[in-house]
Amino acid sequence: MENSNLKKPGVTGDQETILIVEDEDIARKNLEHILGKMGYQVKAVNNGPKALDLLEVTHFDLVITDLKMKNVDGMEVLRKTRELQPYTEVIMITGYATVDSSVQAMREGAYYYIAKPYKIDEVRKIVQEALLKRRLQLENLELKKILKEKQDVPFLVGKSEAMSEIVKTIRQIAPADINVLILGESGTGKELVARAIHQLSPRSAKKFIAFNCGSFTEELMANELFGHEKDAFTGATKPKAGLIKVADGGTVFLDEVGDMPMSMQVKLLRVIQEKEVLPVGGENSVPVDVRFIAATHRDLKEDVEKGHFRQDLYYRLNVIAIKPPPLTERDGDIPLLAHHFLSQKSKDMGKNINTIEREAMGLLCQYSWPGNVRELENVIERAVALANGPEVLGDNLPEYIRNLSVETYRRASSATPTLEDQEKNYILWVLDKCDWNKTKAAKIMDIDRVSLWRKMKRMGIEPEEE
Repeated sequence: MENSNLKKPGVTGDQETILIVEDEDIARKNLEHILGKMGYQVKAVNNGPKALDLLEVTHFDLVITDLKMKNVDGMEVLRKTRELQPYTEVIMITGYATVDSSVQAMREGAYYYIAKPYKIDEVRKIVQEALLKRRLQLENLELKKILKEKQDVPFLVGKSEAMSEIVKTIRQIAPADINVLILGESGTGKELVARAIHQLSPRSAKKFIAFNCGSFTEELMANELFGHEKDAFTGATKPKAGLIKVADGGTVFLDEVGDMPMSMQVKLLRVIQEKEVLPVGGENSVPVDVRFIAATHRDLKEDVEKGHFRQDLYYRLNVIAIKPPPLTERDGDIPLLAHHFLSQKSKDMGKNINTIEREAMGLLCQYSWPGNVRELENVIERAVALANGPEVLGDNLPEYIRNLSVETYRRASSATPTLEDQEKNYILWVLDKCDWNKTKAAKIMDIDRVSLWRKMKRMGIEPEEE
């Protein structure tokens, strides 16, 4: 890491500083003039020992050094820079260019090797590129530092005000053994919030069991949650403990609890009240000690008013409510999350990708993310799979993100529709923008035309006449 004790030059704003080490007076003054006109603060010295002394006490963003100099040559300046300021880029300039010397310089960590006589435009371009690389490195370091600092609350990544409030609430309620209801759009990380609560609670040493209430029939749901006795039904050759009993001492996370049938709501209410479960086909209840955390994308209060969800169960689950915000309301969190997923997916795929091109990050920050954090994770996973170099490029992103000339989509309603409703609205929106040109719409959504036709048919979207 860079020495934090180095004295910063006396500059204001984001002005970048460059050290020139050149023993030829005319060449040194030319470089100083060129770079000064570009807006950089420039310090120029005429020998290597002076450069080494400056590197000990002053921070630089870029070092431009001649290779052949008396006493201390450019290679020694390069090595000292690498030792003291490892994230400072170094450009070598020499009138004695050879293949061996250029290879050695690059191997030692030089950003570029320029042979004299050089063109001014070439120097300008290389300097700008070197400083851009450094800025990206520092941005990545800062993001990694923030990610590390946020690990005191597991699973959750973000520094926005909205997420800071969520984290504060989690810290307060995790030690209290109370039920929690997590509300919000699909893909906002409701299960991650539940896992964080469990991990910070006294129950963390016991199991965390997640169960999706929208994925099972009523019979299978009862069997999975409550278990069954031997011969309770055909094929039940031995007793089976339900998930609630398996989680004894721990936490049960009921995802999409709003989709639970009314008859199952009655049974769940009894479990919460009596702290015992009755296995399917059983006569005797089994005591259990679990904390319930439930989640839904639905408006449960409205469902209660319409008679679709039991009021008594609603109040049992809704002791504390948490609502993770949609990604577009988490100002500044997209770069953090993108780098978090980049690190995960690169490791999973055995790749060494550690940066995201600035243009690509700009596109990620502009996009509206109707699928929230889950969609961002999928996009980064795709990008990592397609990337061939050490960074994710704009070309690695889906076309519907690259093609932001079609203005970004975000539903205006404050209601919380299902994921399928969001998808249907998005398809209708893109079709409208493309004047119902399905070929163009499919291309923007990064799917083939047949897949789009099938989605339209399934969702009841009437195609216009060809």
